[in-house]
Amino acid sequence: MSVSTPTIEKLAIDTIRTLSMDAVQAANSGHPGTPMALAPVAFQLWTEHLRYDPAAPLWPNRDRFVLSCGHASMLLYSLIHLAGIRAVDQSGQVLDRPSITLDDIKRFRQLHSPCAGHPEYGEAAGIETTTGPLGQGVGNSVGMAIAAKWLGARYNRPGLELFDFDTFALCSDGDLMEGVSCEVASLAGHLKLDNLCWIYDDNKITIEGETDLAFSEDVARRFEGLGWNTVRVEDANDLEAMDAALQAFRACKDRPTLIIVRSVIGYGSPNKANSHAAHGAPLGEEEIRLTKKAYGWPEDAKFLVPSEVVEYFQNTMGQRGAQSREAWEKRFAEYKEKFPQEAAQLDAIFRKELPAGWDAGITEFPADAKGMATRVSSGKVLNMIAPHLPWLVGGSADLAPSTMTLLENEDDFEAGSYHGRNLHFGIREHGMAAALNGMALCGLRPYGATFFVFTDYMRPSMRLASLMKLPVLYVLTHDSIGLGEDGPTHQPVEHLAACRAIPGLYVFRPADANEVAACYRVIMQLKEHPAALVLSRQGVPTLDRSKYASAEGAARGGYVVSDCEGEPQCLLLGTGSELSLCLEAQQQLAADGVRARVVSLPCHELFDQQPAEYRESVLPSSCRARVACEAAVKQGWEKYLGDEGRFVGMNSFGASAPYQELYQYFNITAQRIVEEAKAVIA
Repeated sequence: MSVSTPTIEKLAIDTIRTLSMDAVQAANSGHPGTPMALAPVAFQLWTEHLRYDPAAPLWPNRDRFVLSCGHASMLLYSLIHLAGIRAVDQSGQVLDRPSITLDDIKRFRQLHSPCAGHPEYGEAAGIETTTGPLGQGVGNSVGMAIAAKWLGARYNRPGLELFDFDTFALCSDGDLMEGVSCEVASLAGHLKLDNLCWIYDDNKITIEGETDLAFSEDVARRFEGLGWNTVRVEDANDLEAMDAALQAFRACKDRPTLIIVRSVIGYGSPNKANSHAAHGAPLGEEEIRLTKKAYGWPEDAKFLVPSEVVEYFQNTMGQRGAQSREAWEKRFAEYKEKFPQEAAQLDAIFRKELPAGWDAGITEFPADAKGMATRVSSGKVLNMIAPHLPWLVGGSADLAPSTMTLLENEDDFEAGSYHGRNLHFGIREHGMAAALNGMALCGLRPYGATFFVFTDYMRPSMRLASLMKLPVLYVLTHDSIGLGEDGPTHQPVEHLAACRAIPGLYVFRPADANEVAACYRVIMQLKEHPAALVLSRQGVPTLDRSKYASAEGAARGGYVVSDCEGEPQCLLLGTGSELSLCLEAQQQLAADGVRARVVSLPCHELFDQQPAEYRESVLPSSCRARVACEAAVKQGWEKYLGDEGRFVGMNSFGASAPYQELYQYFNITAQRIVEEAKAVIA
């Protein structure tokens, strides 16, 4: 169908706008205003600058585009459709069909449509990450930029540069108000990530109205203070100015860039009041007709995609991306011949596989009654794995000496020295967790560490890691009242329950050094689940495995660590530092003629996935006398305890004192377990 329009650029931009309006109207929900306003910005980036091959959407050196203002999702869906990005299957194979069809767009925000209300990673090729909670997208983008720098420093060779991709994030006032964005912006500025560009939609509108209700800062000055290059574009419709701003980003070689774009939400809508409302509501049929008339668009046409627009995307972005990708593939073929070992590592990264022998360095810990803190054994195991898993990269939120997460004989990842594997995230837990997601999305195996209580600051990003099925590792130490004198502000009591409540997050609380090693073996093989490794500050005995069952049972999430003669009269369930209390209680009960079985349950999620026969063999349903012990709240244990079981743990916040006194004060003792066991048997 022919449409009267002065330029192909305007035709393409108006196609994006009208698709967004029509989809939101059809769904009767959504945000049409921001896609309408940002259509020229995204059009200029995609057609003239983004290095991306729609025919190979998982090409490793593609530029990343992150729509951090995820409520403007129709902007991304329109671009994916117009660019002709191909679909991929679960194994990453490119399919002979579009990633997003026009029918998908017509079912915007409907069940089973890849065009969800906010972009969801894995629903369609071209969606690089899940965005919706504001600030998360820009947080992920910093992790992507870190990954690009690390991959380039680690694997590029003279004349065979494999990794130099840039990351672009389109963000809103809401993104920049959220605290996580300031954390990651500070980190990016410190690291001088010149491969990172945020495009800030300065539209002066939020849900409640004008931004000056609550936001009056000078954003440019803030970002300059954070070490960023800042560029202004006074009108989002000025394609030349936008092009110049993107060129300025390319030219800047010592810091990330923030492009501040002034836009008018709902651009083109004749009714200004309605265009403001369009931030979070459909325009309405009559308003859409008037807006299309203002564009010079057929007023009654719905979901109209002129063929010239599709051709234009193919001739710009498509051709440029294909040429870049083909040249890269030639370089990689040459690279494989000259550097076969490094190429094999990259192939494993691209396939999301572990290298052969990755766990060859893990050795058994000898029995030791004094033992060590599980945070200490974790650090040892991490360093047993690291030499055999080169893309295991991470660090802590300023707590490496306490979390034991420093990789030995490895350099720091810092500005100008991007090959190092030890990252210093600073005291930025939320920013760290968001960046880890971006790193995982680029194929690295990232880990981040802090005290367990500070998952309060990390949980939004942990939740999204699980939603996106990313194998991120959280090393979380100081796991209970066992940290002692720092007191209740630092003592996590509800955090195990809170983390176990996140679907898909595997929470591991190992009881001794060999359970730590067994948990690491499981964690590193997870491909679609993040893992929280919850570790003690205080020492715990390393169990004598000639006397007790092998710690390999931890790989099933739960196992019988010490059984009794004959049928058990009661089951004692424990995790972490409290398992040794259960073993003490078993001995006391045996002396009193009571048969008790001790079960270690380091990972509830894993145990719950075992076959019913195995779970029954560990926790026989015939034995209803059960006592669980964990220095945390009871929530979540009910499924194992049933109606008659007892719990020994916390039902309040902690206190400040040496940990031995705290366990006595809160009555988390072997004697208490014995008393509860006898009571429940009776």
